[in-house]
Amino acid sequence: MTRTARRHRLALLLCLLAVVAGCTSTPSPGGSGGPPATGGGASAPAGLPAGPPAAVCDNTEPGPATAPPGAVVVDPAVPGDLVAKTDASPPGTTFWLGPGVHTLGTHQFDQVSPKDGDVYTGAPGAIVDGKGVNYYAFAKTAKNVTISHLTVRGFTPPQDQGVVNHDSGNGWTIVANTIEDNGGAGLMAGAHQQVRGNCLRNNGQYGLNAYQPGNGITGLVVEGNEIVGNNTGDWETKVPGCGCSGGMKFWSVDGADVRGNWIHANHGPGIWADTNDNDFLIEGNLIENNDAEAVFYETSYNLVMRDNLVRGNAMVAGKAKAAQQDAFPVGAVYLSESGGEPRIKARTAEIDISGNRFENNWGGIVAWENADRFCNSPANTSTGVCTLLVPDVATCVQPGIATPPLYDDCRWKTQNVDVHDNTFVADPAVVGCDPRYASRSAVLSNYGTYPDWSPYHGEVIQKAISTAQHNTWANNTYQGNWSFVFGAVEVAVSAADWQNTQKQDVGSTFTADDAARC
Repeated sequence: MTRTARRHRLALLLCLLAVVAGCTSTPSPGGSGGPPATGGGASAPAGLPAGPPAAVCDNTEPGPATAPPGAVVVDPAVPGDLVAKTDASPPGTTFWLGPGVHTLGTHQFDQVSPKDGDVYTGAPGAIVDGKGVNYYAFAKTAKNVTISHLTVRGFTPPQDQGVVNHDSGNGWTIVANTIEDNGGAGLMAGAHQQVRGNCLRNNGQYGLNAYQPGNGITGLVVEGNEIVGNNTGDWETKVPGCGCSGGMKFWSVDGADVRGNWIHANHGPGIWADTNDNDFLIEGNLIENNDAEAVFYETSYNLVMRDNLVRGNAMVAGKAKAAQQDAFPVGAVYLSESGGEPRIKARTAEIDISGNRFENNWGGIVAWENADRFCNSPANTSTGVCTLLVPDVATCVQPGIATPPLYDDCRWKTQNVDVHDNTFVADPAVVGCDPRYASRSAVLSNYGTYPDWSPYHGEVIQKAISTAQHNTWANNTYQGNWSFVFGAVEVAVSAADWQNTQKQDVGSTFTADDAARC
């Protein structure tokens, strides 16, 4: 798709959202007007979204009012009927859950264990309820299972575990469900999973946790969903530094399309890709009012982020930093030790961020690389994990790490970042006017000090990320009082210096607000 076509599609999205801003329907929690209630994106064709993201919650596509031909009918009046009939039926059975509340049993491990090819579809009003007792709703590793038109609520899995597809079975199709008010993650993911037209709301840790033992997830599609209000358990407070909260978390996923979703009001990041993710497309989403970043891409590779409307994000996290007088920049997009890498197969060899509108977020785009975080360093919080270029952690030691190729390949490098043809808007009445904290973008590292055998001591990574790793901003449009951080956190530069001295944002335009507004 050409840049002009992408701009036209983003303009259509903005136009439609402006029209619905005057609607009288009540938005989901944390919304700011939001998109129309059109019943979800489950019917959208593969490829680009056809229009703006849809308000799915309370508007999911209804299931069949009568049992499909040949389906096994599940009676909500019989406790454990769904479990018993699943166990008694052969693979490939279709189950129709009648209207009402279905329960699974009185033990924490009472759960549904599908067989390959099983289909579970709900009548209007069909609810699967864990009653605060059961850990999991649908578990085990059957392939090609379909879950549709159900409300799944009241399950209490332990930390980092999920309710639907608990064991990350491959090939599952999750369509037009409401998965809400559970502990842990509402939904886990496996390879080639389709997640379309669902409401993932108010779950204790995540709406979606895309993790599979062995890191085999590829070909994941998350399209046309509403993902709202997750991390009700406030996990970052409960387990400081856990990195375990937000709307969606992806771990070592190789190939994911996140398209046409409304991701909002989550307590943490909206989208968080962490540790050797690769080949992501984040396109056509409305990402707004999340407490932390809209997109957090961490120790990962090769991303296309385009044609999204990103607004009101990281206000909670940014204000918290400012209150602590912490000058580390907080952005709507945070690239942490992540970059484009042509040696790893993907649809791009860059982190390409283009055609997006960033509106009244705490900050813009922050590209960061921790000089002390690399494979085999004690500062690497992904313990025991190496880069995708070095399979053996033990390889990254002296003396080999001091010279190429290990000198480069033992690092997750923030490199080949291309930020272009975006619009950044910061209204000082919304974001504030303190240039020490708000309305900033950045490319920076720290002064390397740790461990004592690290070859990255001193300013070496600060210089690399800012001058030698092909991180460029160009042809963007800025409205508001923007400033920038370059190289190190203490180096704050004006828009003029960012352009003229640092040679960033070539071809970009800046329109500053009247200083009197501050």
